[in-house]
Amino acid sequence: MAGSQVTPPVPPDSADRGVSWWHRGGWLLLALGALLAGLLMAGCSSGEEAQAHVTINMLDDFFGRDLTRVPIDTSVRFVNDGRNPHNAVDAKGAWKTPVDMKRGDAKLVRFSQPGVYRFYCTFHGTANGKGMAATLVVGNAYYNPAEQATGKTLAPVAQASGQVQRVPQQHRTIQAAVNASQPGDLVLISPGVYREEVKVAIPSLVLRGTDRNAVVIDAEFKRPNAISITADGVAVENLTARNGLTNGVFWTGVKGYRASYVTAHANKEYGVYAFDSVDGVFEHSYASASADSGFYIGQCNPCRAVITDVVAENNALGYSGTNASGELYIVRSTWRRNWAGIVPNTLDTELLPPFREVTIVGNLVEGNGNPEAPGKGIQWGAFGNGVVLAGGNDSVVERNRIVDHPLHGILITPNLDRRFWMSSGNRVRGNVIRGSGRADLALSAPAGNGNCFQGNDVRSSAPPGLQALHSCDGLRLPLGMDLSTMALSLGRVAETHHEDYPKHRPEDAPAPPPQPQLPGGASAPVRPAMDVFTRFSMNLASIPVPANPDGHSATIRKEPTVSGVPILAASPWQLVFALYGYLLPFVLYAAWTSLAFWDLARRDDLGRGATLAWVAVVLLVPFLGVIGYHVLGRSKLPGWLRAAVVGGGVAAYLVILAIGALLGGIA
Repeated sequence: MAGSQVTPPVPPDSADRGVSWWHRGGWLLLALGALLAGLLMAGCSSGEEAQAHVTINMLDDFFGRDLTRVPIDTSVRFVNDGRNPHNAVDAKGAWKTPVDMKRGDAKLVRFSQPGVYRFYCTFHGTANGKGMAATLVVGNAYYNPAEQATGKTLAPVAQASGQVQRVPQQHRTIQAAVNASQPGDLVLISPGVYREEVKVAIPSLVLRGTDRNAVVIDAEFKRPNAISITADGVAVENLTARNGLTNGVFWTGVKGYRASYVTAHANKEYGVYAFDSVDGVFEHSYASASADSGFYIGQCNPCRAVITDVVAENNALGYSGTNASGELYIVRSTWRRNWAGIVPNTLDTELLPPFREVTIVGNLVEGNGNPEAPGKGIQWGAFGNGVVLAGGNDSVVERNRIVDHPLHGILITPNLDRRFWMSSGNRVRGNVIRGSGRADLALSAPAGNGNCFQGNDVRSSAPPGLQALHSCDGLRLPLGMDLSTMALSLGRVAETHHEDYPKHRPEDAPAPPPQPQLPGGASAPVRPAMDVFTRFSMNLASIPVPANPDGHSATIRKEPTVSGVPILAASPWQLVFALYGYLLPFVLYAAWTSLAFWDLARRDDLGRGATLAWVAVVLLVPFLGVIGYHVLGRSKLPGWLRAAVVGGGVAAYLVILAIGALLGGIA
């Protein structure tokens, strides 16, 4: 035809190498890769905010700790948790936070030089240490609490001095007796209610009540602690500490501590608490109505500590231990009717993350999931579980009896703070678990390598077959973990953000029943808390599974679930994240797979071998295999359809999940 122009044909391989790769879906592959990279970068934040730091809380009107010790180049986060405005100002003017910090405001201050920094709040304290004031020791700077309190350099001693300071016979208050003491003395307290905060800066004292139930140190919800200890080697025995604005009995920055036959009740943070301290024992003690945890050991490695023969009930958490690692043993104790039982965890708000090498053996853990116990939002995520390993490594949970929990008997899970901490290398063996509403054993995804489960007497797990998939001595598959558990946890985080959890106050909790007395009472041997870990005798191998108390049988029945989601027991936020966040990816996967098989069935450009190869890729490589086919397999489906189903499905899922995260306060 006149005027027509013939265009030479383009060889197929030339077209494939040119524009068609992009139109076949190469752009989709790049977009998905960019999206994944963005998510990874968002989840792995860098800089000062992402690093572990020490938090010092500002409350009304005191700092959370009188003494804090940190290494050089540590960031300290001052956060106002009180209702009043506060600040922190160095007494010598070297540094300060903003002057008018409102509730929830926080400021990071980095300390690069060793030294002793005394600081105060200009609203409620003075530069000479009166009122709201505290001390920060950076690096190896010399600081002796006894010297500050008495003007004398007093060293710890291992033996009793033979001297007794009697209250009220010789000293009207316990504090007066402490101030008059020398290392190794016994402060012996007769029955009575002592309305004071006892601050112990003299080492190697033994504070002992003559009657555990009748000697009461009452902070009256006016003072930070019933007993606050900054000296090494101090033991507290045979008394009750109650009604602290933060803690019952509190050791901070010490070597050598012991609580024996102590009752801690109705304290707004912790019952019996050791922070940044090593070489200690909590024994024969009782804690109830703590809004954080009954017993707490935090920020130590190695801790060289033992918790044994204690009872924790009606607390938010029975035991909590943030970033507490190494030679830490929780044994032969009872944890019942708390929000959750035993919860070692990793957070960026304290130094030394992650926690590792915690040994939990021979405990009775029952009925945790008590909504009537006092608690706060940060603990709500653990509600309904017996033992939770949250973001830690290389710990052991063996020969415990765990009964009646709305969610899980034992849960290994990651933990999200400023960084995302996965759990790895944990061993769960020989436990007896009954009456778990969701699963007796659970391994939440994502998880690190090396978690194993073996020889546990259980009836359910999440995922199913957990002991077969993650045996300690045999088969261990890298993908044998449960995503729906993480989805439920995200629902708990959203509930916390919206304060959708029970709110009960420690001061409204019932008084504890009478507790056993210290054998020997006032005449018992006086033992300062020196080398207590080395002297403590314990044969782990001989500790059995605890007996079933009074023939108690499980009362909680397994909840009906849909793909691991307990429909009847789940809250609206849990349903949002579990049903949508967990199930929708599988719906998309099923749709993508169906389209891929339908397309393969009608293609005549592939031989039998190539078709079978793509079928194997789609079936054997979850998610990525079917996406790879739609992007790279030269599908006959229109490019716009594949883009809408694959790329659009992923984008819509992430957008809606992001909206849920924003509304739930997770993002």
